[in-house]
Amino acid sequence: MITAIVLIDCATDAIPEVAEELANLEGVSEVYSVAGGVDLIAIVRVREFDHIAEVIAGGISKVPGVLSTDTHIAFRSYSRHDLEQAFAIGF
Repeated sequence: MITAIVLIDCATDAIPEVAEELANLEGVSEVYSVAGGVDLIAIVRVREFDHIAEVIAGGISKVPGVLSTDTHIAFRSYSRHDLEQAFAIGF
């Protein structure tokens, strides 16, 4: 599984609506409203690298209210939660 962390700036008056629409996109597993330099953080999980572009450029960036994105690809997970899931499904 390939994981991307997407930092999203959006129209301030539309944060809840944008977050809900992003959460319904295929490939987006979680969306967080956050404090700090960005408005939302989306976690994208896909099976193939090429699907990242489809989800982000073809989906997230086209949601009305999204102003910009900054994508970070995860190389390795150190989360107990993620590691337990990986071993549970036979990696």
